[in-house]
Amino acid sequence: MTIERIRPEGLVHSPAFSHVAIVPPGATTIYVGGQNSVAADGSLVGEGDVAAQSIRTLQNVKTALAAVDATIDDVVQWTVLFVDGVDLAAAYQAIGSQLASDEPALVTAARVAGLGVPGALVEISAIAAVFR
Repeated sequence: MTIERIRPEGLVHSPAFSHVAIVPPGATTIYVGGQNSVAADGSLVGEGDVAAQSIRTLQNVKTALAAVDATIDDVVQWTVLFVDGVDLAAAYQAIGSQLASDEPALVTAARVAGLGVPGALVEISAIAAVFR
């Protein structure tokens, strides 16, 4: 059994995201809460650098997924929040190649006034599904 990711005719085709995902019965759903570029000691990594923060934030998501034997290939839906005014191209360039695939996950991205972690420029959460 696999997750079916669909990019319907008539909608933009992108290597970065799909439009629809079907998770078959029997999958275990995994929710990863919003991650920032925070080290294990709670310190912010990459102060003022959205590319560095994007890399660390995605690494934190990978660490959370690995704790339950999942990977970014199992992600069905990404939610990415950027603080308004950051260089989105730099952020996407830093992590985009890790998220692109023949069947990419769904993505919701938004610009926000601020995040809960002071100095954080990006936050990523994920929903994944695995078959156990």
